[in-house]
Amino acid sequence: MRIVVCGDDGVGKSSLITALVKDRFVPHIEDVLPPLFIPRGNITVTVVDTSAQLSARNTLKSELRQANVLWLVFSDHYTCERISLFWMPFLRSIGVNLPVILCQNKCDADSAEQNDNDDDEVLNIMNEFKEIDSFIRCSAKDKFNVSETFYLCQRAVTYPLAPLFDAKEGQLKPAAVSALRRIFFLCDQDQTEYMTDLEFLQLQFQCFQSSLDQSDIESIHRALLDRSVDPKKPLYIPGKGITCDGFVALAQLYAEQGRHETVWGILRHFHYTDSLCLDERYLCPSVDVPTGSHVELSPNGYRFLVDLFTLFDKDDDGGLSPDELDILFAPTPGFPKLWTDTQFPYSTVRNERGYVTLQGWLAQWSMTAFLNHQTAFAYLAMLGYESKYGAGKLTSAIRITKAAKPRNPRSKIYRNVCYSDRNVFNCFVLGASGSGKSVLLSSFLGRSSSYTYSPTITMQMMVNSVEMPGGKQCYLILEELGELEPAILENPQKLAQCDVLCFCYDSSDPESFSYLTQLREKYRQLDQLPVVYAALKADLDRQQQRTDVQPDRYTTQIGLAAPLHVSAEWPSSLSALFVQLVDAAMRPGPATPQIADMPEEDSVYQVILAIGTTAMAAGVAYLLWRRSL
Repeated sequence: MRIVVCGDDGVGKSSLITALVKDRFVPHIEDVLPPLFIPRGNITVTVVDTSAQLSARNTLKSELRQANVLWLVFSDHYTCERISLFWMPFLRSIGVNLPVILCQNKCDADSAEQNDNDDDEVLNIMNEFKEIDSFIRCSAKDKFNVSETFYLCQRAVTYPLAPLFDAKEGQLKPAAVSALRRIFFLCDQDQTEYMTDLEFLQLQFQCFQSSLDQSDIESIHRALLDRSVDPKKPLYIPGKGITCDGFVALAQLYAEQGRHETVWGILRHFHYTDSLCLDERYLCPSVDVPTGSHVELSPNGYRFLVDLFTLFDKDDDGGLSPDELDILFAPTPGFPKLWTDTQFPYSTVRNERGYVTLQGWLAQWSMTAFLNHQTAFAYLAMLGYESKYGAGKLTSAIRITKAAKPRNPRSKIYRNVCYSDRNVFNCFVLGASGSGKSVLLSSFLGRSSSYTYSPTITMQMMVNSVEMPGGKQCYLILEELGELEPAILENPQKLAQCDVLCFCYDSSDPESFSYLTQLREKYRQLDQLPVVYAALKADLDRQQQRTDVQPDRYTTQIGLAAPLHVSAEWPSSLSALFVQLVDAAMRPGPATPQIADMPEEDSVYQVILAIGTTAMAAGVAYLLWRRSL
């Protein structure tokens, strides 16, 4: 922190600095002191003395531009007038917009009458120049208010008033009101729209590690009742608690009384910066995700989301309505971009009224953490995860999976042993137009879908839970790529996000399967991924496919299971398909095409090992033969 002391020559700037450091008045000192360094806790405060001489003007400008706060001193009526006539316009002219602590020195020599006259002048100056944070009288000779002035300088930097309070309007600024409303929302743990005395005391202890007496609580209640002017907008209701408007009004009262450090104490506890934005380091904590690993929600993360769902399902109907979702996301900017891009809530499970169920709620969050864990972090933070699990515990909402083995379909180890410990998997659904991909995605969420064909233009993404044999719960993301299909399949980074492919064809259309064979020929990199073939519309008459090899034999030739016959009219076939997709993602080896015309990697290693062993044996035999000669 850098405090620059400025003002006209002879007002006692150097004497104030000396009295602050030595705690006594020193009558004979040099005109301009060198910078002094004062340790204060974890920071060092630098106090810089300056000269008002014209010859030192460039140095003065340089120091003012490096300052964090200005200690502007005057001592009599003339130097007081110079504040408005020279100093404040000068500061503005050089682009210095910093908090100013206005200080009247040499008060030991002033009469009470002079002080009264200066009060009017100072009041006019403070009304004209809003940069002035506060005004104080002091005396270096009598050591009067010197330390207090130094404290005001520190407070102006640590707890700035300007971001909170509009002195001209006499109101808290909109950003401050928005932040305080979010804090009230998080502290209203039972969502009754009132902060009870218990919740208020919990907030007090969290922010300041101290409690309040009952008399203090009652004093706050009386202050809010006195400030209530609109019966329709009460600030405090006896027996219920402080309203959101009352919480904001209490913060404004503190700001008006010069106790804005209390307001900042609350804001800082909830990770607000001086610009009243949430700290990026809080929203996006650094997490090391090794190559091949993925991010999923932890048990704590799921527990928090279940509690959140239960709290905001006001009517206990097992679903979050649009109004309930709006209330739930009130402390955030709205739905995450990923959610709007996937057309939430259409992307997940809803009940017959169109409300998001708990199953759909958890599935949507599972997808968010998997595809963009930074977004999940930011929204969990804004929704108050740390309020429940403690400061610095945001990373406990996720878990990092084990790094997967590199995809190597030619390795016996990969085909037979490779197993994933993950619970969330991503599947690209590929197939010819009209093969039934969109109906499959709708059926995945338990919805009936129109059989009137409508081509998919934009990418669709849907997520749901899948119960595996044995009871394990996994989450599966199905993506239909639409017109982006060529671009995504040619992009190695996008393809790396896919765990399993679902190759779909219309079993009632003889031209449908040829699209998949052409797709494999065009994008050979798809053979690195596990794949499940699905013959859709199986309830219709099955047609012979116009390809050289029929689907069952085709899949057998590449070492895969025969296509599953699936229909939206057969729920059991759908369940079997989704289970097989997850199983293929968990155990990718058996579901990855086996390329017959390329040697297995393990065989290559065995050949190399055999050649090396033979060469070594020949070398040893040669040495023994030479030694026997």
